[in-house]
Amino acid sequence: MEVMTQQPGNAAATLSWGVKQSLRAYVTLAQGAIEASEGAVRAADGGFTFPAAPGDGLTLGADGRPEGVGRFVGEARFEAHGGMLKIFLADPRLEIGPAGAILSVADTRARDRRVELARLDLAAATIGDDGAWVIPASAARNGWQVLGDHYPASTPLDPVHLKLAPTEPVSGSA
Repeated sequence: MEVMTQQPGNAAATLSWGVKQSLRAYVTLAQGAIEASEGAVRAADGGFTFPAAPGDGLTLGADGRPEGVGRFVGEARFEAHGGMLKIFLADPRLEIGPAGAILSVADTRARDRRVELARLDLAAATIGDDGAWVIPASAARNGWQVLGDHYPASTPLDPVHLKLAPTEPVSGSA
């Protein structure tokens, strides 16, 4: 008898995240700019979609949940009030392990520093109609370094949408 199983492995395809809907609304109301570049694109809902980096290490665990480190590429920028408000996020990274899940970003164009921006609640994750993992997020303790002091630790952020690429079936005998 031949058994078909899903091969765990490099499964990351895209990460979609709006950061915080009220932040996007505020920047728009202030006639500021919200831009995506370097591989990231604006999504229909106003958020950002980042493609997986080559050699990404995010996998599906035996329990079917994502685990490991998922690296994504691209930039998201918010600017308003003649440059008084500037937020730069680049190359998001998901780190999912036994101790929890975090999203970090490079916060300078030089990409010489990473900041833990959000804590993710993988236990409360659901799978959306499009097959993406929808993972609740909240501001991490150091998130204010990127987002400013309007968003202290534990402030709810937009959920992270993690779309996984289909894995190849593997044939075997039973």
